[in-house]
Amino acid sequence: MKDRVLTVRVRSRKMKTTLYFEANRVRAEDGAHGRPDLEIAGELPTPFCILGTGRTALTDTAFRSKMNQALIEAGTDLEKWDDFECLLYYQPVAYDNSESYRALHSRLFELEKKYHTRNRIFCLAIPPLLYGTVVRELGYAGLTYEEEDRGSWNRLVIEKPFGYDLISAKTLNTAISQGFEEHQVFRIDHCMAKQTVQNIMVLRFANGIFEPLWNRNFIDHIRVNASETLGVENRAGYYDQAGVLRDMFQNHMLELLALVAGEPPSVSNAERVREKKAELFRCLRPFEPDLIDETLSLGQYARRETDGKLVPGYREEPGVAPDSLTPTYALLKVFVDNWRWQGVPFFITSGKRLKRKVTRIDIQFKQVPHSMFRNILGGEINANRLVISIYPEENIFLNFQAIKPGTRFCLRTAGLTFSFNKGQKGPRSDAYQKALLDVMVGDQTLFWDQEGLELCWKFVDPIIATSEARKNRSEFLHFYPAGSLGTDAAINMLPHGSWPEKP
Repeated sequence: MKDRVLTVRVRSRKMKTTLYFEANRVRAEDGAHGRPDLEIAGELPTPFCILGTGRTALTDTAFRSKMNQALIEAGTDLEKWDDFECLLYYQPVAYDNSESYRALHSRLFELEKKYHTRNRIFCLAIPPLLYGTVVRELGYAGLTYEEEDRGSWNRLVIEKPFGYDLISAKTLNTAISQGFEEHQVFRIDHCMAKQTVQNIMVLRFANGIFEPLWNRNFIDHIRVNASETLGVENRAGYYDQAGVLRDMFQNHMLELLALVAGEPPSVSNAERVREKKAELFRCLRPFEPDLIDETLSLGQYARRETDGKLVPGYREEPGVAPDSLTPTYALLKVFVDNWRWQGVPFFITSGKRLKRKVTRIDIQFKQVPHSMFRNILGGEINANRLVISIYPEENIFLNFQAIKPGTRFCLRTAGLTFSFNKGQKGPRSDAYQKALLDVMVGDQTLFWDQEGLELCWKFVDPIIATSEARKNRSEFLHFYPAGSLGTDAAINMLPHGSWPEKP
């Protein structure tokens, strides 16, 4: 757990920006080891400065020292550190103290006068419960007002969770709207900013060969999966209240579903893309409580000893109740009630402490309508499958049948593979860098809007409520060993041969 500075880049060297951010505590897996330094790449704007804030009392010098140490531990190239550190400043802020925000206003005015900047980005890397308080105080201090005649803007960046349910999501939005309008709010979801995720829309809508097949006539089922090898780590306080459905399904998983199943927008911009996602969310078949056993399977990881090392179960993690019924794994069977997808099941799976960290989408095509080789081969021929691997392989694979060399007539499964990184030269930006770049240029395409959030909560809320209100709830929570592939109950719900490794 290290405090780190937010890294950003912008397309325009003419943009004059002050980035104000809350000192952020991040997990080790979010570190920047091996990623390009945007200052070295010359992609930061000129003029530009960063003002870090937090409850800890630090001088500018002490803050720069902490940032330097964090970058050293992250393995960042410090070639231009001497030039960069003079752009870092620090201002102590007590979140609920109005005087602190007046002091912040004065400090920002001082820096903006020094650097001739007029635009601000407020990145709130703080607990969501504090969003309302901080936004209110920023508004009282006059820090959220935009002077359109001067062309200046103020933007707010917040991270999930965006509420705990539909009611709290609306309450949060009401609090934020007291200081910022919707066009100023950027609800960041790093999953959406990954280039391999963005590539889903390119694959579908920039290639004429896929779209004619992308429907109920040719596709048997689709599986969307995001599995993690990590447990809850130090997030038990949040996770034990949330569980996998709130933590992953309401946002990441439904976002991936919208990309793979949504209709094509007329043009690639924020308004049109988010309209089509909202349209898809409206088409999700409402959850039917009477069919819960056919559409939902929940699990929780249990302890397991591997190579002499004991991996604790979820209930043994620090901060987790010994009788916790919080699910860490889920399989949800979803239907999209529209012309394109009627009758096609979507299997959404996600969980913690699984065998591999994998994010991928499997599009399983239907069997050929008639096999002319049945008298030679017998049995069924493997149907075609398109696999979009977002992590770790970052590739796209399409399998097909071909004849096997030899004297006997046999078929073999062959494939076409596209590797996202093959032939790539130069540095790649990570998801957060891409997202913060888009904040600076004002592009909200890869960010959640309030309408999409509320539609997702409206879909997920009944699922959570039904599962938590069941009698003998513990009987419906299936345990799976840490480091395994998941629960047996989920495996049995998946179509035969849906994935070589299930779930």
